[in-house]
Amino acid sequence: MKYLPSLLLSTAATAAADELPEAVKAASAAAAAAQLSADNAWMLASCALVLLMTGPGLALFYGGLVRRKNVLGTMMHSFILMALATVLWAAVGYSLAFGEGNAVIGGFQYLFLRGVGMAPNADYAATLPHLTFMAFQMMFAIITPALISGAYAERIKFSGMVVYTALWLLLVYFPMAHMVWGKGGLFNAFLGGRIPCLDFAGGTVVHITSGVSALIAALYLRPRAGYLEEPMRPHSLVLSFAGACLLWFGWFGFNAGSALSAGPLAASAFVATHFGAAGGVAGWLAAEWLRTGKPSVLGGISGCVAGLVAITPASGFVLPMPAMLIGVLAGVCCYAMVAVVKMRLGYDDSLDAFGVHGVGGTLGALLTGVFATNAVNSALKDSAGNPAPLGLVDGNPMQIVNQGLGTLTAIVLAAAGSFICLKIADMICGLRAAPEHETDGLDLSMHGEEGYSFEA
Repeated sequence: MKYLPSLLLSTAATAAADELPEAVKAASAAAAAAQLSADNAWMLASCALVLLMTGPGLALFYGGLVRRKNVLGTMMHSFILMALATVLWAAVGYSLAFGEGNAVIGGFQYLFLRGVGMAPNADYAATLPHLTFMAFQMMFAIITPALISGAYAERIKFSGMVVYTALWLLLVYFPMAHMVWGKGGLFNAFLGGRIPCLDFAGGTVVHITSGVSALIAALYLRPRAGYLEEPMRPHSLVLSFAGACLLWFGWFGFNAGSALSAGPLAASAFVATHFGAAGGVAGWLAAEWLRTGKPSVLGGISGCVAGLVAITPASGFVLPMPAMLIGVLAGVCCYAMVAVVKMRLGYDDSLDAFGVHGVGGTLGALLTGVFATNAVNSALKDSAGNPAPLGLVDGNPMQIVNQGLGTLTAIVLAAAGSFICLKIADMICGLRAAPEHETDGLDLSMHGEEGYSFEA
């Protein structure tokens, strides 16, 4: 009997050992479920933050910069795209952008969201429901064409804008999103692309395509009646100020959400985003102050957006201080484009969509090739499975070439695609508002409403 306790202990140990694999499996399953829940919660919040950037953020920002007679029409551009882009995305857009196809465009397996459910798509986000990933990417498809509206504000027919934008999403945005972010896309650095171009949250896909398209639209539609002959001052910088603050706030979802998890990479992108925005404000205001003797509110909020635009492609690849430097350079360069170059060339980019998004996005995409580092993001591997050097600071000058190729492709696609879309829309329903409608204001002529009473 004196050996019974030892025998019982040995039996218990054996039983525990037999049950250990099941316990480990249960613990692993619980940990995976917890990670999925945490990541999903952050990504759903990021979806809401990016949608907030379009409405009310961009709507207020652009709405305050136009003349009083056009405020509702301008804000309506952002609002209608929350519906129009959603419908197109659900029907064909998500499949063309993220379905498996060729190097330029995706396939048709996700048409009408067939097969997009609650199980993760391991190719894109192994710890998120496929629906969440789809919804997050949809928010980018909503805001990108809304950015273009800053170039043609105050002179485009509403029907023409709707047709042009629908065509633009199909011809420009969906292919570019696939090339950079889709599996097998030409520039996808992580999923089989031939030319690894780093674009964490949309420098090429969002800002270069929208900015260049904005310039083409501004040139095609020609200047507003009275441009450079009469004052066309913003009717309410208060609205634009509120919109800029909402954009800064929402941009954390835009960039940090692109980590597709609630882990350390999201924290790094969050900090880089904030530092880039602050650098943009500093750079723009410093340049303006030196040139005019006064730092303006409009300059401050424009610099904020310029910094956010430039840090977008780099936000998941760079350290905090390079992020701030990118923002400063963007503030200075975008100010020069808006205040000097545009005035000398004489084109009418109503709200400086090209000067901020086109120029800022190009600068940010190229500087990503300089400052990207494995110290932040080591997801890209070499043939031996080791972290590959990302940018020039890691000793990879070829990345600058890759960034240039991605940038050039985005510029050419946006310019040619936008011109084609403008031509087709013009033939279908016309683009330029009638002179009397432009004089009366688009609020009344296009929507039968007034944002402000002229009798007050």
